[in-house]
Amino acid sequence: MVKGGVPFPMLSDAGGRIGKVYGVYDEGAGVDIRGRFIIDPDFVIRAMEVLTPEVGRSPDELVRQIKAFQHVRATGEVTPSGWQPGQVALKPGPAVVGKVWQAWKP
Repeated sequence: MVKGGVPFPMLSDAGGRIGKVYGVYDEGAGVDIRGRFIIDPDFVIRAMEVLTPEVGRSPDELVRQIKAFQHVRATGEVTPSGWQPGQVALKPGPAVVGKVWQAWKP
């Protein structure tokens, strides 16, 4: 990995073939609009974000979300917004209904 890069594969779609499949190809401009998709090892889309070109995406948030999805997959726990590895995560179920705020206090 190149210093300053991202620790996962990324790709380009110069011909728009992938963008057309995911619904982010702008025919008039001949380019994909800003889209990112987190796809799990079972090829299930777990997250997607589509933005117009004027607003950039956050690589830090993307990496955080990938780590959260990996944690969820490995443990069956759920994570709150902004969760980072090492922070509290919960096992979903009736015992936590209405009490999530107690475990995830800011």
